[in-house]
Amino acid sequence: MRHCLTLLLALAASGPTPAAPAAPAAPAAPLTTHAERSGFLQTGRYAEVGELCHAFARAHPRDVRCTVFGRTPQGRPMWAVVASQSGALTPDAARRRGLPVTLVQGGIHAGEIEGKDGGFLALREQLARPGALRHQVLVFVPVFNVDGHERFGAWNRPNQRGPEQMGWRVTAQNLNLNRDYAKADAPEMQAMLGLVRAWDPLVAVDLHTTDGAQFQHDIAIMVEPVQSGDVPLRAAGRAWRDAVIATLAEQGAQPLPFYPSFVKEDDPASGFRDSVSTPRFSTGYFVLRNRLGMLVETHSWRDYPTRVRLMRQTVDAVLAQVAAHGRDWLRTAQAADARTPAELALTWKATDEAREIEFHGYAYTRTTSEISGALMTRYDERTPQVWRVPLRDHLVPDLVRAAPGAGYVVPAEHAAWVGDKLAQHGVRFERLAQARAALPVQSFRATDVKRDATTTEGRQRMTLNGQWAADARELPAGSLFVPIAQPLSALAMHLLEPDAPDSLAAWGRFANAFEPKEYMEAYVAEQVAREQLAASPALAAEFQARLKDDAAFAASAKQRLDFFYRRTPSWDERLNLYPVFRVDARP
Repeated sequence: MRHCLTLLLALAASGPTPAAPAAPAAPAAPLTTHAERSGFLQTGRYAEVGELCHAFARAHPRDVRCTVFGRTPQGRPMWAVVASQSGALTPDAARRRGLPVTLVQGGIHAGEIEGKDGGFLALREQLARPGALRHQVLVFVPVFNVDGHERFGAWNRPNQRGPEQMGWRVTAQNLNLNRDYAKADAPEMQAMLGLVRAWDPLVAVDLHTTDGAQFQHDIAIMVEPVQSGDVPLRAAGRAWRDAVIATLAEQGAQPLPFYPSFVKEDDPASGFRDSVSTPRFSTGYFVLRNRLGMLVETHSWRDYPTRVRLMRQTVDAVLAQVAAHGRDWLRTAQAADARTPAELALTWKATDEAREIEFHGYAYTRTTSEISGALMTRYDERTPQVWRVPLRDHLVPDLVRAAPGAGYVVPAEHAAWVGDKLAQHGVRFERLAQARAALPVQSFRATDVKRDATTTEGRQRMTLNGQWAADARELPAGSLFVPIAQPLSALAMHLLEPDAPDSLAAWGRFANAFEPKEYMEAYVAEQVAREQLAASPALAAEFQARLKDDAAFAASAKQRLDFFYRRTPSWDERLNLYPVFRVDARP
C-alpha cells in the first residue's frame, strides 16, 4: 500500500480498468458483512443494511428493533438499528427508565463508509455478551446518505485507500448533509431531525474519513462541548473525549484531539488551529441542544481493514463510557436544559497563542510543480518523522450576543415557513391569537449587506451587519412567539439572530427583506433634493461634508440622490429591516 499514490496516478492516466468477474459468493455466516467476507477489500451495497437490520432483530428479538425513520428522494428506506439489553427499545421506555441514548451515524458522506462496517462489527460483539448495552440504548444509523451510497464507484474517493468501490459524498439532490444540520434543507436531514426529536440522544457520534496530508496519526476524535457550550457540561465532554482517546491509544492507535488540517493549505510547517464548528455540522449542532457530539475522522491513507477496525474500537469505547457515566452526564445535560443563558457566543476564534507539539508525520519535500506551477508537498511514507509544529488551541468567544429578555416574535407573513423550520428542530413556539398594536420590541436594521458571489448548497449566503435597537411594531394575529426560556434556547438564538453564522438569515431565507422594491425617478429626486437644500442650511452643510469626506459617496449619483430620498415619506422604512424581533416581555 506504500505505493498506492503512484498507482492511483498511473491508473488515472490510463482510465479505470474493467472490474474482474466476481468470484462465487461463499455462504454468508449469520450477521457477517460483505466487508468481512471480502477480507475488508469491499463494502456492501445498501440492500445489505436492510438485510442486516432485520437479521439482527431476528437473532436478538428481545434486544434489537429494526426501524425505518424516513425515505430518501429516490424512495429508499432509511434504516436505524435500535439495540439495548435493558428491555427499553422505544423512546418512551428509555425515558421512563432514565437511560441515556447513544446515536451513532455512518455514511453522512457515503464514500467514507467504514463507520457502517465497523459499526455492524461492534454491534454484533456487544450483543454477544451482557455489557454496555444494559445501561443505554444504541440507535445505529449505518448509512445516513442513502442515495449517495448507491452512487457506487471505484473512483469516488481519489484521496482514500479502499474499499474497492464506495458511495458518493453528497445526496441525489447534490446536498452535503454535513452542511445541513441547522438549515435542514435535505429530506434526509429532516428525517434525521425527526429521529433526534423522538430519541433525544445524550451523545451523537458522526463517523467520517478525513482528507488531507499524509501522516502517521490514524484517527482524530473531536468533541463538543469542550471549548463551547454549557460550562458544567464541558467537563463531561472533555472526560468522554479523553477516555475514548486513551482507550484507542492503549489499543495501538495514534489518535488526535483536533482536526488535522494545516493552517496554511499543504504546508506542514504552518501547524494546526483548533476551532468550534458552526451548527451546520453535527458537533456544532448537538452542543446547542445541550448534548454531547463527537466527530470521528479516520485517516484516509490508512487501508480499509485498519479504518474499519478503528471504527469498531471507537464505537466500543463510546459505548463503554456511556455505560459507565451516561446517567451522570444525562443529569448534567438535563440541568443545562433548565438553564437559560444570559448571553451566548455565536462564534469562536483561536488566538495567536500557540504551543509546540510533536506530530508524527513523514519526511517531505516542497518543490514547484511543473504541472500546476504551484508549490507542492510530496511525502515519503518510507521515512517516518516527528514534526515539531505550532498548535493554536486557545479558543475565545468572538461574536457574543445577550439573550432577549423574553424571546423572539416572527410576523405572521413568515410564520408558516419559520414555524415549520423551528418544528423540525423541536424549538418551542406559540401562535398569537390576537394582533398586537405598537408592541415594544427590539428590531435589527442592517447597515451593511453582503451577498456571496456564488451559491453554497444551492443558497446565496448573506452577511448582515447592524444593531438591535428599541422600536415598536404592529404584529398581526398568527405571528409566532419563540420563548427564550426553553431547553433549546441556544439553538433558537443561532437560528434567529441575523448575524449568527448558520442562521436562517445567513442562509438567505429572508433575502427579500434586503432588496429595494420601490424607487424615486432621478429627475424627481433632483427636484426633491433642491427643495430640501433650500429649506435646510444644516442639511446642505451635512451634504457638503459628506461629499468632502466620502469619495465613494461623491462618485455615486445614486448614493447622492438617495441621501435626499431617504429623508422623504416615500422611502421604504422596512428596507433592510430584519423581519424577526426580540421582546423583553411576553406579547
